[in-house]
Amino acid sequence: MNDETVKILVAEADMSICEIIKLGAIDQGWAIDEARDGISAIKLLRRKAYQLIILSCELPVIDGGIVLQLTQEQVRCPVIFIGKSGAEEDRLAAFEAGGNDYLQKPFFPRELLARMRNLMRLYGTYYQKRDELKAGPVRIERHSRSAFVSDSRLELTSREYNLLLELCSNPGRAFSRDSLLNSAWGSSFEGGDRTVDTHIKSLRKKLSPFQDCIKTVWGYGYKFEE
Repeated sequence: MNDETVKILVAEADMSICEIIKLGAIDQGWAIDEARDGISAIKLLRRKAYQLIILSCELPVIDGGIVLQLTQEQVRCPVIFIGKSGAEEDRLAAFEAGGNDYLQKPFFPRELLARMRNLMRLYGTYYQKRDELKAGPVRIERHSRSAFVSDSRLELTSREYNLLLELCSNPGRAFSRDSLLNSAWGSSFEGGDRTVDTHIKSLRKKLSPFQDCIKTVWGYGYKFEE
């Protein structure tokens, strides 16, 4: 992962909301960590530095407001709270906990992305969408949805491109088959794990002689190693 890559923590129990945020972030060239409960969020915040945090007010175990209060010494970036309530007292509670913004669920994904960019701009964070992504021998140009290996253009299907983009966006990270299925086909797709395996096999052939960059994580999924 490039040092200038924007790193974002999304702490939200609802996987469908996480997926919406993740797809938008990946399109911007940002890296995402996810936490499904308050304890997981606290552990990540104490181990890693982020450029922006999205905290759900309704996190299991420990809610978002308390998470932020317990990690105030580690957090040095803007925080957006998302919550089901639109009541004034709940919005005020989010700001009093240390939040910089509040967005009520359900929200428009493009509005959330705009708020994220604005906050990072105010904090001086590099947030612009990077058109070109490089990982090992692979180079991806987002504007044209083109991918290259050692400057040779790859002839990829739309699904193969989506899989390669997801894997190369976070080199070294292991992605589950379900996660890759959602990223490349969407959460409404009803296909099984075999669909991912078949497309990975085809993608590896097209990456030759660098097919070994895509590693199998047995019993789980795949990862890209530079």
